[in-house]
Amino acid sequence: MTPDSGSASPAASRTTAQATSQATLARPFALSGRGLHTGARATVRVSPAPAGHGILFRRQLKGGRSAEVPALWPFRVSQPLCTAIQRDGVLVRTIEHLMASLSALRIDNALVEIDAEELPIFDGSAVPWCTAIREAGRVAQEAPRRRIRVRRPVAVADGRRRLSIAPGEGLFVSGHVALAHFGPLDWAGPVTPESFVAELAPSRSFGRYLRAMAGRAYGTVTRKPFLRGCGPHSAALLLRGRVIGGMRLPAEPVRHRLLGVVGDLALAGHPIEGRVEAAHTGHELNHALLAKLMADEGAWELV
Repeated sequence: MTPDSGSASPAASRTTAQATSQATLARPFALSGRGLHTGARATVRVSPAPAGHGILFRRQLKGGRSAEVPALWPFRVSQPLCTAIQRDGVLVRTIEHLMASLSALRIDNALVEIDAEELPIFDGSAVPWCTAIREAGRVAQEAPRRRIRVRRPVAVADGRRRLSIAPGEGLFVSGHVALAHFGPLDWAGPVTPESFVAELAPSRSFGRYLRAMAGRAYGTVTRKPFLRGCGPHSAALLLRGRVIGGMRLPAEPVRHRLLGVVGDLALAGHPIEGRVEAAHTGHELNHALLAKLMADEGAWELV
Protein backbone atom coordinates (compact mmCIF):
# COMPACT_ATOMS: atom_id res chain seq x y z
CA MET A 1 0.00 0.00 0.00
CA THR A 2 1.19 3.52 -0.75
CA PRO A 3 -0.03 6.68 0.99
CA ASP A 4 -1.37 9.61 -0.98
CA SER A 5 -2.82 13.00 -0.17
CA GLY A 6 -6.30 11.90 -1.23
CA SER A 7 -8.78 14.73 -1.08
CA ALA A 8 -6.21 17.36 -0.21
CA SER A 9 -4.77 17.77 -3.72
CA PRO A 10 -6.41 19.15 -6.89
CA ALA A 11 -8.21 16.53 -8.97
CA ALA A 12 -6.09 17.28 -12.02
CA SER A 13 -2.90 16.35 -10.19
CA ARG A 14 -4.04 12.87 -9.12
CA THR A 15 -1.92 10.00 -10.34
CA THR A 16 -3.33 7.13 -12.37
CA ALA A 17 -2.71 4.78 -9.44
CA GLN A 18 -4.83 6.92 -7.15
CA ALA A 19 -7.70 7.00 -9.63
CA THR A 20 -7.70 3.30 -10.51
CA SER A 21 -6.62 1.62 -7.25
CA GLN A 22 -8.77 0.83 -4.24
CA ALA A 23 -8.02 2.80 -1.08
CA THR A 24 -8.50 2.65 2.66
CA LEU A 25 -7.72 4.89 5.62
CA ALA A 26 -4.12 5.42 6.70
CA ARG A 27 -5.17 5.10 10.35
CA PRO A 28 -8.38 4.70 12.35
CA PHE A 29 -10.45 7.50 13.86
CA ALA A 30 -13.35 7.68 16.32
CA LEU A 31 -16.19 10.19 16.72
CA SER A 32 -19.00 10.41 19.26
CA GLY A 33 -22.34 12.19 19.28
CA ARG A 34 -26.10 11.80 19.53
CA GLY A 35 -28.43 10.31 16.93
CA LEU A 36 -31.02 12.36 15.07
CA HIS A 37 -33.83 9.88 15.67
CA THR A 38 -32.92 7.93 18.80
CA GLY A 39 -31.30 10.87 20.59
CA ALA A 40 -28.92 8.29 22.06
CA ARG A 41 -25.18 8.83 22.29
CA ALA A 42 -23.00 6.63 20.09
CA THR A 43 -19.30 6.21 19.46
CA VAL A 44 -18.20 5.25 15.97
CA ARG A 45 -14.73 3.91 15.18
CA VAL A 46 -13.74 3.77 11.51
CA SER A 47 -10.67 1.64 10.75
CA PRO A 48 -8.61 0.62 7.71
CA ALA A 49 -9.63 -2.59 5.95
CA PRO A 50 -8.00 -4.79 3.30
CA ALA A 51 -8.65 -4.51 -0.43
CA GLY A 52 -11.95 -6.05 -1.47
CA HIS A 53 -13.44 -5.61 2.01
CA GLY A 54 -15.85 -2.81 1.13
CA ILE A 55 -17.63 -0.81 3.84
CA LEU A 56 -18.79 -3.04 6.68
CA PHE A 57 -20.67 -1.99 9.81
CA ARG A 58 -20.04 -3.93 13.01
CA ARG A 59 -22.55 -3.15 15.74
CA GLN A 60 -21.68 -3.91 19.35
CA LEU A 61 -24.55 -5.66 21.12
CA LYS A 62 -25.31 -6.53 24.72
CA GLY A 63 -23.34 -9.26 26.39
CA GLY A 64 -20.18 -8.52 24.45
CA ARG A 65 -21.67 -9.80 21.21
CA SER A 66 -21.39 -8.08 17.85
CA ALA A 67 -23.08 -8.36 14.47
CA GLU A 68 -21.95 -7.27 11.03
CA VAL A 69 -24.05 -5.57 8.35
CA PRO A 70 -22.52 -4.85 4.91
CA ALA A 71 -23.19 -1.39 3.48
CA LEU A 72 -24.84 -2.78 0.36
CA TRP A 73 -28.22 -2.08 -1.20
CA PRO A 74 -29.75 -5.56 -0.67
CA PHE A 75 -29.49 -4.95 3.11
CA ARG A 76 -31.22 -1.58 2.99
CA VAL A 77 -34.50 -1.33 4.96
CA SER A 78 -37.03 1.46 5.01
CA GLN A 79 -36.89 3.74 8.06
CA PRO A 80 -38.31 7.27 8.43
CA LEU A 81 -36.12 10.14 7.23
CA CYS A 82 -32.83 8.23 7.05
CA THR A 83 -30.96 5.42 5.36
CA ALA A 84 -30.74 2.19 7.32
CA ILE A 85 -29.33 -1.29 6.74
CA GLN A 86 -30.21 -4.50 8.52
CA ARG A 87 -29.13 -8.15 8.62
CA ASP A 88 -30.50 -10.91 10.84
CA GLY A 89 -32.57 -8.39 12.76
CA VAL A 90 -29.63 -6.11 13.57
CA LEU A 91 -30.30 -2.54 12.44
CA VAL A 92 -27.90 0.34 11.79
CA ARG A 93 -29.55 3.64 10.91
CA THR A 94 -28.65 7.11 9.62
CA ILE A 95 -25.57 5.99 7.72
CA GLU A 96 -25.99 8.31 4.72
CA HIS A 97 -23.62 11.12 5.77
CA LEU A 98 -20.75 8.78 6.53
CA MET A 99 -21.38 6.76 3.37
CA ALA A 100 -21.42 9.91 1.23
CA SER A 101 -18.17 11.11 2.80
CA LEU A 102 -16.36 7.80 2.34
CA SER A 103 -17.58 7.54 -1.25
CA ALA A 104 -16.76 11.11 -2.26
CA LEU A 105 -13.32 10.98 -0.61
CA ARG A 106 -12.66 7.67 -2.39
CA ILE A 107 -12.36 5.35 0.57
CA ASP A 108 -13.38 1.94 -0.73
CA ASN A 109 -12.58 -0.27 2.26
CA ALA A 110 -13.30 0.42 5.93
CA LEU A 111 -14.63 -1.24 9.06
CA VAL A 112 -17.19 0.90 10.91
CA GLU A 113 -17.74 -0.17 14.53
CA ILE A 114 -20.63 1.38 16.45
CA ASP A 115 -21.88 0.84 19.99
CA ALA A 116 -25.48 1.90 19.33
CA GLU A 117 -28.20 1.62 16.70
CA GLU A 118 -27.75 5.04 15.11
CA LEU A 119 -24.76 7.01 13.88
CA PRO A 120 -24.34 10.52 15.32
CA ILE A 121 -25.95 13.39 13.41
CA PHE A 122 -23.52 16.04 14.77
CA ASP A 123 -24.60 19.41 13.28
CA GLY A 124 -26.68 17.79 10.54
CA SER A 125 -23.89 18.00 7.95
CA ALA A 126 -21.16 15.66 6.68
CA VAL A 127 -18.33 18.03 7.67
CA PRO A 128 -17.29 16.13 10.84
CA TRP A 129 -16.97 12.90 8.85
CA CYS A 130 -15.02 14.58 6.04
CA THR A 131 -12.67 16.27 8.49
CA ALA A 132 -11.95 13.00 10.31
CA ILE A 133 -11.41 11.07 7.08
CA ARG A 134 -9.01 13.66 5.69
CA GLU A 135 -7.08 13.84 8.95
CA ALA A 136 -6.82 10.04 9.05
CA GLY A 137 -5.41 10.04 5.53
CA ARG A 138 -5.95 7.87 2.48
CA VAL A 139 -3.81 4.92 1.42
CA ALA A 140 -3.89 3.43 -2.08
CA GLN A 141 -4.06 -0.37 -2.20
CA GLU A 142 -2.67 -2.84 -4.70
CA ALA A 143 -6.03 -3.81 -6.14
CA PRO A 144 -8.01 -2.29 -9.02
CA ARG A 145 -10.87 0.07 -8.23
CA ARG A 146 -13.82 -1.19 -10.27
CA ARG A 147 -16.60 1.22 -11.19
CA ILE A 148 -20.23 0.90 -12.21
CA ARG A 149 -20.58 2.69 -15.53
CA VAL A 150 -24.16 3.55 -16.53
CA ARG A 151 -24.89 2.45 -20.11
CA ARG A 152 -28.48 3.65 -20.56
CA PRO A 153 -30.89 5.90 -18.66
CA VAL A 154 -32.88 4.62 -15.69
CA ALA A 155 -35.57 6.70 -13.96
CA VAL A 156 -38.08 6.51 -11.13
CA ALA A 157 -40.88 8.89 -10.16
CA ASP A 158 -43.51 9.41 -7.47
CA GLY A 159 -45.73 12.36 -8.25
CA ARG A 160 -43.55 15.43 -8.51
CA ARG A 161 -40.61 13.47 -7.10
CA ARG A 162 -38.34 12.38 -9.94
CA LEU A 163 -34.89 10.86 -10.09
CA SER A 164 -32.89 9.58 -13.04
CA ILE A 165 -29.39 8.50 -13.96
CA ALA A 166 -27.90 8.46 -17.45
CA PRO A 167 -24.48 7.74 -18.96
CA GLY A 168 -21.78 10.28 -18.16
CA GLU A 169 -18.17 10.65 -17.14
CA GLY A 170 -17.54 10.51 -13.40
CA LEU A 171 -20.49 11.30 -11.12
CA PHE A 172 -22.40 14.50 -11.90
CA VAL A 173 -25.48 15.48 -9.90
CA SER A 174 -28.11 18.14 -10.41
CA GLY A 175 -31.00 18.82 -8.07
CA HIS A 176 -34.14 20.91 -7.72
CA VAL A 177 -36.56 21.56 -4.88
CA ALA A 178 -39.24 24.22 -4.54
CA LEU A 179 -40.14 25.21 -0.99
CA ALA A 180 -42.89 27.51 0.22
CA HIS A 181 -41.46 30.94 1.18
CA PHE A 182 -38.14 30.01 -0.49
CA GLY A 183 -39.14 29.32 -4.10
CA PRO A 184 -37.10 27.12 -6.46
CA LEU A 185 -33.66 25.98 -5.28
CA ASP A 186 -31.20 24.39 -7.69
CA TRP A 187 -27.62 23.11 -7.68
CA ALA A 188 -25.52 21.08 -10.10
CA GLY A 189 -21.93 19.96 -10.31
CA PRO A 190 -19.50 17.05 -10.46
CA VAL A 191 -18.87 15.03 -7.32
CA THR A 192 -15.13 15.08 -6.63
CA PRO A 193 -13.36 15.06 -3.27
CA GLU A 194 -12.87 18.82 -3.54
CA SER A 195 -16.38 19.72 -4.67
CA PHE A 196 -18.01 17.45 -2.10
CA VAL A 197 -16.07 18.95 0.81
CA ALA A 198 -16.69 22.53 -0.31
CA GLU A 199 -20.15 22.41 -1.90
CA LEU A 200 -22.17 19.54 -0.43
CA ALA A 201 -20.73 18.36 2.89
CA PRO A 202 -21.52 21.62 4.80
CA SER A 203 -25.24 21.39 3.93
CA ARG A 204 -27.41 20.19 6.80
CA SER A 205 -30.46 18.00 7.21
CA PHE A 206 -33.44 20.32 7.06
CA GLY A 207 -37.12 20.51 7.86
CA ARG A 208 -39.88 22.87 8.94
CA TYR A 209 -39.35 23.99 12.52
CA LEU A 210 -42.91 23.36 13.73
CA ARG A 211 -43.09 19.92 12.08
CA ALA A 212 -39.70 18.94 13.44
CA MET A 213 -40.60 19.95 16.98
CA ALA A 214 -43.93 18.11 16.73
CA GLY A 215 -42.06 15.05 15.47
CA ARG A 216 -39.59 15.31 18.32
CA ALA A 217 -42.41 15.51 20.85
CA TYR A 218 -44.08 12.47 19.27
CA GLY A 219 -40.84 10.46 19.39
CA THR A 220 -40.18 11.44 22.98
CA VAL A 221 -43.69 10.67 24.24
CA THR A 222 -44.00 7.36 22.39
CA ARG A 223 -40.32 6.46 22.96
CA LYS A 224 -40.00 5.70 19.26
CA PRO A 225 -36.81 6.50 17.30
CA PHE A 226 -38.15 9.53 15.48
CA LEU A 227 -36.47 12.97 15.60
CA ARG A 228 -35.69 12.71 19.32
CA GLY A 229 -32.31 14.34 18.70
CA CYS A 230 -33.59 17.01 16.32
CA GLY A 231 -33.10 20.71 17.02
CA PRO A 232 -31.40 23.85 15.72
CA HIS A 233 -28.07 22.32 16.77
CA SER A 234 -28.54 19.25 14.54
CA ALA A 235 -30.52 20.49 11.52
CA ALA A 236 -31.31 23.50 9.38
CA LEU A 237 -34.80 24.32 10.59
CA LEU A 238 -37.02 26.44 8.34
CA LEU A 239 -39.34 29.01 9.85
CA ARG A 240 -41.45 30.73 7.22
CA GLY A 241 -38.94 32.25 4.80
CA ARG A 242 -35.76 31.85 6.79
CA VAL A 243 -33.45 29.24 8.24
CA ILE A 244 -32.96 29.59 11.99
CA GLY A 245 -29.37 30.76 12.32
CA GLY A 246 -29.09 31.34 8.57
CA MET A 247 -28.11 29.21 5.58
CA ARG A 248 -24.54 27.99 5.43
CA LEU A 249 -24.56 27.84 1.64
CA PRO A 250 -26.85 29.23 -1.07
CA ALA A 251 -29.67 26.76 -1.77
CA GLU A 252 -28.56 24.65 1.19
CA PRO A 253 -31.65 22.37 1.22
CA VAL A 254 -31.19 21.12 -2.35
CA ARG A 255 -27.48 20.57 -1.75
CA HIS A 256 -28.36 18.37 1.21
CA ARG A 257 -30.76 16.34 -0.91
CA LEU A 258 -27.88 15.71 -3.32
CA LEU A 259 -25.58 14.79 -0.42
CA GLY A 260 -28.15 12.13 0.39
CA VAL A 261 -28.12 10.92 -3.21
CA VAL A 262 -24.33 10.47 -3.07
CA GLY A 263 -24.58 8.52 0.20
CA ASP A 264 -27.43 6.31 -0.96
CA LEU A 265 -25.82 5.47 -4.30
CA ALA A 266 -22.72 4.38 -2.35
CA LEU A 267 -24.70 1.30 -1.31
CA ALA A 268 -24.07 -0.02 -4.83
CA GLY A 269 -20.74 -1.28 -3.47
CA HIS A 270 -18.70 0.36 -6.24
CA PRO A 271 -18.38 3.99 -7.39
CA ILE A 272 -21.08 4.89 -9.91
CA GLU A 273 -20.32 6.89 -13.05
CA GLY A 274 -23.29 8.72 -14.54
CA ARG A 275 -25.34 11.91 -14.62
CA VAL A 276 -28.01 12.15 -11.94
CA GLU A 277 -30.99 14.50 -12.19
CA ALA A 278 -33.12 14.87 -9.07
CA ALA A 279 -36.31 16.78 -8.33
CA HIS A 280 -37.73 16.68 -4.80
CA THR A 281 -35.95 13.40 -4.16
CA GLY A 282 -35.53 11.69 -0.81
CA HIS A 283 -34.11 8.46 0.57
CA GLU A 284 -37.00 6.26 -0.58
CA LEU A 285 -36.69 7.45 -4.18
CA ASN A 286 -32.90 7.25 -4.07
CA HIS A 287 -33.03 3.61 -3.07
CA ALA A 288 -35.77 2.88 -5.61
CA LEU A 289 -33.49 4.20 -8.35
CA LEU A 290 -30.51 2.20 -7.14
CA ALA A 291 -32.55 -1.00 -6.90
CA LYS A 292 -33.99 -0.46 -10.40
CA LEU A 293 -30.55 0.25 -11.83
CA MET A 294 -28.94 -2.79 -10.24
CA ALA A 295 -31.82 -5.06 -11.34
CA ASP A 296 -31.36 -4.02 -14.98
CA GLU A 297 -28.06 -5.66 -15.82
CA GLY A 298 -28.11 -4.19 -19.31
CA ALA A 299 -28.19 -0.64 -17.91
CA TRP A 300 -24.69 -0.77 -16.43
CA GLU A 301 -21.34 -2.48 -16.62
CA LEU A 302 -18.57 -3.07 -14.12
CA VAL A 303 -15.30 -1.66 -15.47
